Formats: sequence, C-alpha cells, structure tokens
Amino acid sequence: MSMNREGRVTRPEMPGAEGGEVATWSGNRALMLEEALIFEIGDEGTTGVDLPEGPAAVRPRLGGLERNRPIGLPGLSEPETVRHYTRLSRQNYGIDLGFFPLGSCTMKHNPRLNEKMARLPGFADIHPLQPISSVQGALALIDLVAHWLKTLTGMPAVAMSPKAGAHGELCGLLAIRSALEARGDARSVVLVPESAHGTNPATAAFAGYRVENIPATPAGRVDFDALVARLGPDVAAVMITNPNTCGLFEPDLKRIADAVHAVGGFVYCDGANFNAIVGRVRPGDLGVDAMHINLHKTFSTPHGGGGPGSGPVVFSEALAPFAPLPTVERDGDRYLLVEEFNRGAAHDDSFGRMVAFHGQMGMFTRAAAYMLSHGADGLRQVSEDAVLNANYLLRCLEDVLDAPFAASGPCMHEALFSDDGLADGFTTLDIAKGLIDEGYHPMTMYFPLVVHGAMLVEPTETESKANLDAFVGALRHVVTRAKAGDPALKAAPHFAPRRRLDETLAARKPVLTWRDPDLAQAAE
Repeated sequence: MSMNREGRVTRPEMPGAEGGEVATWSGNRALMLEEALIFEIGDEGTTGVDLPEGPAAVRPRLGGLERNRPIGLPGLSEPETVRHYTRLSRQNYGIDLGFFPLGSCTMKHNPRLNEKMARLPGFADIHPLQPISSVQGALALIDLVAHWLKTLTGMPAVAMSPKAGAHGELCGLLAIRSALEARGDARSVVLVPESAHGTNPATAAFAGYRVENIPATPAGRVDFDALVARLGPDVAAVMITNPNTCGLFEPDLKRIADAVHAVGGFVYCDGANFNAIVGRVRPGDLGVDAMHINLHKTFSTPHGGGGPGSGPVVFSEALAPFAPLPTVERDGDRYLLVEEFNRGAAHDDSFGRMVAFHGQMGMFTRAAAYMLSHGADGLRQVSEDAVLNANYLLRCLEDVLDAPFAASGPCMHEALFSDDGLADGFTTLDIAKGLIDEGYHPMTMYFPLVVHGAMLVEPTETESKANLDAFVGALRHVVTRAKAGDPALKAAPHFAPRRRLDETLAARKPVLTWRDPDLAQAAE
C-alpha cells in the first residue's frame, strides 16, 4: 500500500509471547482497525451507484468553464464510505476519550446541556436576515451574555461579533486606532511583552503598527522598568497577556496601565486565559481598555478546529464609542440590532463592521447555558479549581521535570516545564511521543518560546484528582525513560495507528493532494 511510501506502518507489530514481534495479516489490532486512504480503497473509474449517461448539456452561464475531465474522486458504496470515516473517527483523540493537557488552549469538557440548548428551535434555525421582530429571543440571549461579560470584567461595553481570539485582538486594535485618529494623534508602535501570546504581535503588525518587544524578568513577568523606559508619544498601545503564556499572573498590570495611560496610550489585554481569573479579578479594575474573551476557553463552547468560534471584546469608557457594529440594544420591552451609523451620536464614532452579521448564535447559546448553570459563585469556583489543578500538577512533577518558574510562586491555570535534565539527545518531542503510547494527547510543545523545550500543561477544572494522578504517573514514567536514555523512546509511538514521521521534511515538503503512489514523493 502506498502508505508505506510515507514511512507509516500499515501492519503494526506487537510484542509476542516470547518477547518477539508479531504482526496481523490485516494490519488490524482487534477492534483497532487499520484504515487506508479513501483513494486507496476506491477506484476512480467506478462508482457506488449505477447512473445512466446523461445527454450532453450546453450551459452558457458557465462561460466555457464546465468540467471537461473526470473529477478524480474514488468510487465507493455507501457502506464503504460510512465505514471509512467511522474507522478514521476511532483513531481521533477527543475530550470524550480522555484528558487533554494542552496548555494555553483550555480543552475543558463541553457540557451536553449546552449542546442541547444550542439546538433548540429559535436558536439553531434562525437566519440573520429575519425581521428583528421574529428574533427577539435570540437578541435577548445575546444581550444576556453581553451583560455577564461586562459584569465579570468590570467593563462598560462589549462587541459580540468577533469570531475568535485573534479576530478580537484586531477588533481591539482597530478601536484603539480609531480613538487615536479621533483626537488627531498619529502613533505607530505597539509594545508586546515576550510573555504574550504569539498572535499579539501578528495582530499588531496586521493592523499596521510596528511591533517592539519588551523583555521578561527571570521570574517570567513583564520587565516593568524596561516597558516604562520605552513608553513615549509614538506608543499607541501595549498588548499584554494576563495570565501570561508562562502560566503566571502579572501583578504589575495596574502599574503598567497607569504608566501607559500617562503617555496617552491604551492597554490591550489578551483575555484568552480569563478562565484562570474569572470571578476573582475584573480586568477593568486593572486599567485595561480592551480585552477579548474566548468563549471556547472560559465558557466551554466548542474549541473550534476551523469551525465557528466566538471572541467578544470588552471595552473601557475611553474606547466604547469606537466599538464595532452591529450591537444589540434594549428599547423598553424590545431589542434592537443597531447596524447603521446614523442611529445616533452614540455610534457615530464606531470604526465600522468586522463581519457581515452579528456573530455565532450557537456559541452565544452555549455560553449562556454555561453561565446560568454555574452562576456567579460557580464561575468563581471554576477558576479556583483550574488554578488548584495546575498547581497540583506543578508540585507533582517538579522533582522529575525542570520547572523554570516554580520558584516564582504558584502558577495560574497552566504549569510550565522544560526538557532540561533529560539524557543527551532526548527532547520534548520524545516526551510527547511517549505520552501517545500511554494513551494521552501530548501537552503543548515548544511554547512559550521564552523557555527552551517548553512543555505547557493545562489540566482545566473539569479533571478529577484521579485523572490527574493517572496523567502524572504516565508522564513521570516517560520522563524517567528519557532521563535513562531508553532507545525505545526515540522510536515512539509504538502503539499508535501511525509511527513517527520525519516531521521537518513533512512540513517542508507536504503532500497535500492525492497523487499516484508511483509518482508521489512523501516524507520518509
């Protein structure tokens, strides 16, 4: 099979009774079924159904662009197609199968209640062009979520339309740019600490600003003196992640905000890690002017993976007039969707639209269900439990894994380790591959960049102590092997559907489309 050309084992070997290796003829391991590519299963010249040849049709609307050669798809029957994708799904790791230790991603369990609410008629089947009078319940729900977000952050305004975290960052910077332009203040620089999320400098550059880096202290926090020394009339904003990517709270954020405001700049806070402080800290009290909130991190909506997301942005009084449209407003007993600039002075300064319509209704519904089922005290406990779990992992592993900031005090919602101390030639990648054999999705690897060989682990509040203890045991075992120089670890994973590839070559020369095996050159 052509999969062998890509360096992948199609007939997995297993330890035999005498310590040797045995292989199944089929490549299957009992109910763990081997699966080829769909192009290898079906032939291009066949179909799963019999259809008569249709008459040649002239389609003038296509302007000569009609297809003039076979489409090149494999022909499969319905059972073959269903089985193929079902088998693939069995090889996918998901939160319903086990613990996701990804740091800076908050892969928490999405309660089924949220999903049920999102599928209610009136939420799931509405259309953005329906008359406002027919979607009053949906607008009321959006207003409810907006109220919670403003209350939890201590901010007076919120834009609900941004689709994701980076989209929210752009929303905040566009509001900042509009506010500066309104006062005739041309500024060109955005300061980004090295402990911030990687999307921050990218977003600032995309918005047309020159990005300058601010170093971190040995304790993993923003170097306050270095930041203040760089402030000046050309600085439009500081983008700071709090808690930061090292899993640490920035205790100087209020001082930083005061210093930035003193020179006429604004403070953008990356709120991706709001899950660690919700109910405990209100960013508005710390001087933040704009902050996006990932509903998929803090309020348990699905994580995305290319699908619809939601990243509302809260604003301070200084930036509220420049927030984007549309926005929901309450007018007595009814709700309005304000979409035009001529609705009054309150929206005349808006920088405009970011999306065609208002936002992702399913995400708002899931977030509302999560907020209402937890209540204010429950949301506070969520953040407390997330921080407790992360610190539990940190202290359970700091004796076998290097924890560069363990001496700085408790972490927040994620624990950071490095590959320092492993045997020569062993790296974070080997730890990650070993975890796959143990049945775990690897943690976030090589991020943040400020730590060499970083391993960022976020347990979230949805994992029990028993689950964390099992993960700790597996990780300690893999680390012990790496420290002992176990050569078998360099070849891990052994028990996954596919073995280790040359990931560098695969990234540099990816095979993105199906080609005949005799012509394909894949990573080996």
